[in-house]
Amino acid sequence: MRVISGLARGRKLKEPVGNGIRQTSDLVKEAIFNIVQFDIEGRRVLDLFAGTGQLGVEALSRGANNVVFVDSSPGAVKLIWENLKICGFSDRASVYTRDGLKHLERDGSYDLIFIDPPYDSPLACLAVEKIIKFDKLAANGIIICETRADCLLPAVSGPYCLSKQYRYGGVKITRYTRDN
Repeated sequence: MRVISGLARGRKLKEPVGNGIRQTSDLVKEAIFNIVQFDIEGRRVLDLFAGTGQLGVEALSRGANNVVFVDSSPGAVKLIWENLKICGFSDRASVYTRDGLKHLERDGSYDLIFIDPPYDSPLACLAVEKIIKFDKLAANGIIICETRADCLLPAVSGPYCLSKQYRYGGVKITRYTRDN
């Protein structure tokens, strides 16, 4: 698992031991960052259900102003801090050991939100619903949600919009946006 592009390009990130954290494949990670490549620099990012933190670290490498990482696992949070230190991004990150859904009830809004929960849970749907309920996405912001290809995500209404879905084998990437 490596950083694909930007300041930390090529740096090898620490990977989880065991089966507790599912990593985003390199193919899917590259696809995600192709989708948002012009929407990262200078932005405030949330990496929800962060796991290894690789999506947020990649965003920092590509110029995100700061990233908030949230995961309920102390082991995942430790791994995130290690990966931030490897890349030299600790000063541009906040890392929280807390329930991702409860995190959405606090804090401010974000320009870009990555949602990548365990596949066999309802967390992706619940997170999208909470983001909308608490209006956590800034104007012209983007939500990127990684799920199994057969996962049904919630329909949304203005100012939120499901703008596009992409499939990569058994994985689906859903892009939501928020208008002004």
